[in-house]
Amino acid sequence: MRAARLLQMLLLLQNRGRMTSASLARELEVARRTVLRDVDALTEAGLPVVVHQGNRGGIELGFEY
Repeated sequence: MRAARLLQMLLLLQNRGRMTSASLARELEVARRTVLRDVDALTEAGLPVVVHQGNRGGIELGFEY
């Protein structure tokens, strides 16, 4: 299941651009904490995931991935 969720997250970020952890959690039907753990897993795998903090923050793929 986790591999499928990681791939789905990657595709969501690739197609929609920057998304908040809350919106990713809704789409993937998991908790926000799970989204953050999955972001760590994608980063450890070498994917350029960028997390922006603040009012206009979110998670996106970096380096024109």
